[in-house]
Amino acid sequence: MATLEIAPKTTVFYGPIISSDTISFYTASPRALVAVNSRGFIDWIEHDVQASQVQRVLKHKINELGLGMVQVILLELEEGEFLMPGFVDTHTHAPQVPNIGTGQEYELLDWLDKVTFPMESRFADEELAQKLYPSIVNRFINAGTTTCCYYGSLHLESTKVLADVVNQSGQRAFIGKCCMDRNSPDNYREPSAAYSIKATIQLVAYIRALKNTLVQPILTPRFAISCTDELLTSLGNLAAADPTLPIQTHISENQSEIEFVKELFPDCTSYADVYHKHGLLGPRTILAHGVHLTEEELILIKTTGAGISHCPTSNFNLRSGMARVADMLDHGIKVGLGTDVSGGYSTSMLTAIQHASMCAKMVALLPPPSTIMPVPGAQFSGKQLNIANLLYLATRGGARLCNLEHCIGSLEPGKSFDALLVTMKPEGGHLDELHTYPTLPPNTQIDRERLEHNLERFLFCGDDRNISKVFVQGRCIGGTAFKARSFSADS
Repeated sequence: MATLEIAPKTTVFYGPIISSDTISFYTASPRALVAVNSRGFIDWIEHDVQASQVQRVLKHKINELGLGMVQVILLELEEGEFLMPGFVDTHTHAPQVPNIGTGQEYELLDWLDKVTFPMESRFADEELAQKLYPSIVNRFINAGTTTCCYYGSLHLESTKVLADVVNQSGQRAFIGKCCMDRNSPDNYREPSAAYSIKATIQLVAYIRALKNTLVQPILTPRFAISCTDELLTSLGNLAAADPTLPIQTHISENQSEIEFVKELFPDCTSYADVYHKHGLLGPRTILAHGVHLTEEELILIKTTGAGISHCPTSNFNLRSGMARVADMLDHGIKVGLGTDVSGGYSTSMLTAIQHASMCAKMVALLPPPSTIMPVPGAQFSGKQLNIANLLYLATRGGARLCNLEHCIGSLEPGKSFDALLVTMKPEGGHLDELHTYPTLPPNTQIDRERLEHNLERFLFCGDDRNISKVFVQGRCIGGTAFKARSFSADS
């Protein structure tokens, strides 16, 4: 690490960076300078800077931008490290984390009744929430999730605790309390639609009063089965009155669920139509799963601007099915990835990436369903997801689904520095590429290939040991190096 003395305002990282450009392309830059200002935004990026040119480029940038009174701290990445955008988890359930790894023998509706609702109902105890949520949130952060869409329980006070914990952690997040006034146990059901709406309005006000714009409220009708017409209508009215409020819910996860929805809403033509008719389908809507969507539903979701959170781990684990992500993409629908704990048994987006890859490969082997019409000039249908596709879904695609693509999801000037410092050194549990290649002089093309290989190895073999630092808005909030520093300070 070297320091260029000027005044403590800008941190410049020097080393390899990875960033998604589009769903089909990503940047792998072996020698880049990334300047992050004191407010946590990326000021500028310079690519293909040789080590001998770093000081000259820095001085040029200082003069060009008039930063003569600003101190620039230069941080050089070590061999085997690279920077990449943080992961965006577009669907998970915070109060279900204690259940991870249990109830593996059930499908969705039985799993809810026997495993999930009993655990979530325990969060009526605010002290339990205060005890568990800090470690739960840290678990997501240390897995590399810089932005997370959290479902809380149906309890107002415990969901306030979740909001406080996330706010204090420095993670970027959307937080909602589950709205549910029917078809759940007596001890885990809101007494009326009016009660649910009142609590939701109170939570929205509470989160918006927090001294941090990184945490936002989100309307959370659990799913159509658990909501009466009155509750869905009231939530739709709330969304219409405040167009800035995003919405998250579930759709077409399981065949039994879909049949139940048809019985409950006979006047609606489909599951998606239920949300549409209640004013809950729009550009700020995140729909989890979408495993069994019809052509009409895909068109409706695209037309309204809503998007899908693909949760392959959960869909495999609960035997819900395999979502046809390629068809969603070919229809122009926004798609991100979600861990969906604890239907999914991992808080890591790396697991979601790996399972998304496997899901796409298996779907590509199957004949297309009769309910889905082929799209002329289809780019993705019948194919597996490549590395660029997977990186996009886990970062930039998730940001787009959350309507945050303007500020996160990639490493670009003007965006927030929400990033991971990844290490592929041997102590991270994997062989560094440097141990499998001969030592050669700096060569941009060869080094780019090494960097691309390290990215692929991280996505498919990595875990939290490989995530050295987690940055949100320029601030380090997690990772192995952060934990080691915290332990040292406490000891």
